[in-house]
Order: sequence, then C-alpha cells, then structure tokens
Amino acid sequence: MARQRRSRLTFPLIVLFCALLGGVFGPRGSAFAASSDTPGLPKSPEFARFAKVLSAIEQNAADKVDMDKAIYDGAMPGMMRTLDPHSNFFDPKEYALILEDQEGHYFGIGMEVMQQSGKTVVTSPFSGSPAWRAGLRPGDVIVSVNDKSTDGLSTTEVADLLKGPRGSHVKVVVSREGAPDYLSFALVRDEISRKSVQDAFWLHPGIAYVKVLNFGETTGQELATTLARLGEENIKGLVLDLRGNPGGLLNTAVEVADHFLPKGAVVVSQYGRSSPKKVYAAYNGNHGRDYSIVVLVDRMSASAAEIVSGALQDHDRALILGEGTFGKGLVQTVFPLSDRRTALALTTAHFYTPSGRLIQRDYSNESYFDYYNVRNEKKNPQDVKMTDSGRTVYGGGGITPDETYKPEAMDPLQSQLYRNGLFSFTRSYFASHSSKVSAGWMPDEQVLDDLHDYLLKNSYKFTLTEWAMDQEWIKRYLTREMYVWAFNKDESDRVFAQMDPEVEQAVEALPKAATLTENARKIVGQRMAPHAPGH
Repeated sequence: MARQRRSRLTFPLIVLFCALLGGVFGPRGSAFAASSDTPGLPKSPEFARFAKVLSAIEQNAADKVDMDKAIYDGAMPGMMRTLDPHSNFFDPKEYALILEDQEGHYFGIGMEVMQQSGKTVVTSPFSGSPAWRAGLRPGDVIVSVNDKSTDGLSTTEVADLLKGPRGSHVKVVVSREGAPDYLSFALVRDEISRKSVQDAFWLHPGIAYVKVLNFGETTGQELATTLARLGEENIKGLVLDLRGNPGGLLNTAVEVADHFLPKGAVVVSQYGRSSPKKVYAAYNGNHGRDYSIVVLVDRMSASAAEIVSGALQDHDRALILGEGTFGKGLVQTVFPLSDRRTALALTTAHFYTPSGRLIQRDYSNESYFDYYNVRNEKKNPQDVKMTDSGRTVYGGGGITPDETYKPEAMDPLQSQLYRNGLFSFTRSYFASHSSKVSAGWMPDEQVLDDLHDYLLKNSYKFTLTEWAMDQEWIKRYLTREMYVWAFNKDESDRVFAQMDPEVEQAVEALPKAATLTENARKIVGQRMAPHAPGH
C-alpha cells in the first residue's frame, strides 16, 4: 500500500532504522583505524589488491577523484552489504543521528513533520515543546527557517535547519489554512526528550496498557517510571504493545524483560564466531509482580522487541497476540572508525531465546529486497524447543504468536483517507471551527457529513457502499487525527488505543495469559521439588 511517510524531527533516521529494523546493538566496540600499517590488519593478497585498486583509481582516473566519496559512499557500504542484511556503514551524518537516537534526546523545537505535495507540513508538535508553546499547530506548512526557504528540501534537511544549540534562537515562518497571511514564530531551542515508552493508562479498572516504541538507553527506566506513576501495585492485567517496534539496544531489552520475570530467569543468550557465549538473566526481577500480561506484536516487531516477547513466551509469563514477528536475531556491534565520525555496524553474534530458539530468519536464498518486503513465516522444523510449561515453540522464523490477529487490508477508500484525506480534512475543519473540545469528544454525524462533503468536493473516489461499510473505521481514524489538533499526540495515541479492536482482544485474552503463567509456575515447582523418599 502506498502511503505518505511521516518523518519525526526527533527520529530523522526512521527510514534507515526501518531498513536496519533497529538492529540489536550490543556493547559498542573499540575504535579502529583502517590504514595498511595498522597492527592486526590482515596481510592478505585480497587486502593488498584492494589497496592497489584505490591507488590506481587515485592516480589514473580521467577526472580528479574524491577518495572519501569513493570509499565512504562506495567501497565501504558495498562491502558491508555482502555480509548480511543488517551489517552497515554509517557516514558522519548517519552515525551522529544513530548516537542521538540511542541517547533519546536532541536540541531543537520538538515536532513531527511530513512531506505533502512537495511541502514540509507539521503533523504534531510535542506537548510542552518550544514548538507547542509558541503556537505551531498540525497542518502548518513550513515556508522558511531563519529566512531560508524550505522549497525543495526534504524533511531531514528541514530538521537540520531547526536543530541547534540549546538556548539558540530560530525563526520559523508558516502558512496556515484560514490565516490571511504567513505566521512568523520566534522560538528558543531546548532539549527535546524522545519518549520510547508512551504513558501507561487504564483500559478498564485494573487493566493497564503501555506501548514501547523502541529500545533506547532510557527505555527500561521509562517503563518502570510510567508504570509506577500509574500505580503498578493496582495492575491485575497488562497489555504490552510492541507492534511496529523495530528494536534497539540489547541491554535495554534485557532490562525491560527483567521488569516482568523472576530474578535469575534467563532473558536471552548470544554468541558468534569470535564472540563467546554470554547469557543475560533478570538481575532485579519482578519483585513478585505476577499480574497477567498479553504482548501485542506484528510483522514489524523486530530484534529487541523479539528478545522481550520471546523471553516472556518461553517462560510462559505472557500470552503473545498478533502476527508473526520479523525474525531479526542478529546482534550488531558498532565499531567507531579512527576518525570517530564514521562507524561500522557489524553483525558479531546471533541471539537465542531462553529455550534456545534462534529467531533469525533464513536470508541465504533470497534477495535483500525480498528479505525486507516479502514476509515468509516458515518455521525451522529442526529448531523445536519447549516453554517452561512444556509448550512447543519453533525457531528460525521470528516469534510465532500464541493467538493470531491479522488486521484486514485497507480498501480503496481507507487507503485514500489514511494517506492524506483525514489529515487534510482535519486541517480544513479546524481552520473554521474551534479546536477547544472537551475530553471524551467524538466526531458526531455532522462532522462525518462535513467529511463526506469535503471528500466529494476534493475529488476523492468512493462509493456509497464503501462509505457505509467503513463508518467504524472512519470514526476511529478520524478521532485519532482530530485529537492531535484538539489535544496533543499523546492524547491521540491514548484514545486510538482505547478504540483498537486488537487491544480489546488482548484484554479478553488476559485470563488465558494468567492460566499460562499459573500452569508454568506449578510445573516448574514440581520439577524443582525434592523427590519423596522411597519406602
């Protein structure tokens, strides 16, 4: 399905991270140089030939060659692509953004933008950010930044203009539907913290929901803090949403699983050709918190998200609901090069769930394009393991859910509305209506009639049958879009989750999750109990 990509100013490498599927970044390797006289580098014929090729190019090419470009844009990325789908070379800009994302903060004004008809459009200023406080709103089209026109610039290039030292000033000029002229905003850049864990909230009395977006340096602490703020001692059941989570840091995945598993329970192990086996176990443990858990996963749940869901499944601590996960079980170690501006993300190990399952999908007989875009949910019949309670699980194909939920494919009307129809309508609607609405507000029949008329006026193609059949979908997705305008992105995500049929199915599955955990506790207890003395 074609769709308009939204790029976060707080996550400008979202396309790169989707390509890497987050990686499972292990501890950072030490820096190394790449010169021919570096001790430890191979004195092989292949290495000598590579040096001769570079020398021949530099000395004999018809035009002067930018050797940095030849090496950093050509040789190094090409070499890494021959290894596996996840090893990569990061140029200075990419590497800086990788570090920024893992740290979970940057200095700027704090908002999401997207490209629409060649323009950079604000989709959601972050609540409390300089952009929000100054009055920037969804739908604003960024015309210039510090008097530099944004025409022809990508969202990443606009992000670069908006970022800068803390306390520095930036002028942003926007056009806003319904405003007679351009609006100018003078902002002061500040630290923008990127939450990797959305605020937890109650779905029903005693039933909590929390979504983990990715695994950065602060994710474990964020999870503990948001659950404590909600009142974790009152939780009877939890829906843990890992859908769309591309992964991140291995240590953080262990920290998140640690929060739910008993102290000492194995979370994951890793080893490779030059990487000795290392076992990660719950260090602090769940302190007796044994509420039932359902974990939501989908095709884009990968790497660190699979470590967490695999560990909870193997120990029967949670029921896994959704689609088969991506199947990314390779650990990348980031090796900064000697200039400390570029780096290699090199696959150094495989990771295995507590039962010993390899999660990595086989990529040996398919192109990298197919690997990323064509989901093959084959299990490895040779990689059969057991959970704590004796349930059969398979490796080699991601995490297979205990219960399946597959979202229905969008019909033509839904696709149009998802791409830009609802966003454009909402911008138009609030240009002539107050955005001050009460909590719990939902689009009524008049708003839906206005949407219907707007779509016809703007040449959207759909039938009356499609319109009637899609009413529930339209209400849900329109509510999400309008809540960004009326409240903020956090409140929009909250109301959208509360209306999510998959989340409701997860709530209904919580008793089954509780039974899984209780059965495992009994079976493990019986195994560990001393045998009765003979007579």
